[in-house]
Amino acid sequence: MAHYHQILDRRCWIFDLDGTLTLAVHDFAAIRETLGMADSDLDILGFLASLPAAEAATKHARLMAIEYELAAKTAAAPGAERLLDLLSRRGAQVGILTRNTREIALHTLEQIGLRQYFTPEAILGRDEAVPKPHPEGITKLLGSWGGTPDEAVMVGDYLFDLQVGRAAGTATIHVDLTGAFRWPELADLEVANLEELAEELRLSMQAFQG
Repeated sequence: MAHYHQILDRRCWIFDLDGTLTLAVHDFAAIRETLGMADSDLDILGFLASLPAAEAATKHARLMAIEYELAAKTAAAPGAERLLDLLSRRGAQVGILTRNTREIALHTLEQIGLRQYFTPEAILGRDEAVPKPHPEGITKLLGSWGGTPDEAVMVGDYLFDLQVGRAAGTATIHVDLTGAFRWPELADLEVANLEELAEELRLSMQAFQG
């Protein structure tokens, strides 16, 4: 358990947004179809980057419109507010690394009632850093906080989140509502939801104070 508590006690916490701090509402198959990606093996951002500039601009605009539509439908993941409140009371640095845009991320946080926990500068989207799984975003956040990878945790629900944590040298926490935990070799901790993670953090803080 020492390893567990050492991770929970870290002072720099970086979160994925969609499907981690929010309830998952993205239907990626439908988004890919809308963007004309039926025959592409690339991820969405990789596909858009491969297009001629004019076509890419049109499809980026369509993607933004889809993302705004989805932001209106989502809600905070159970336990998200409790977890962020505990981290805030402990004085931890918190940030978001998303393949979305910062603009959409801020809008989403307003929608789900979590905006107060994050400064705009601590939210890095696809225009502020090379998208996950490239580690640039984590490196930038840690640089702004004066933190190091061994003081940091990356929390997410998908492969890219775990890969980016590994690439940057941070601890990784996989949140998976299904309990399948498909990438155990990339996750230091595995939790079914943020409520479980918040409770583990509370117990860890209590043990430290005791």
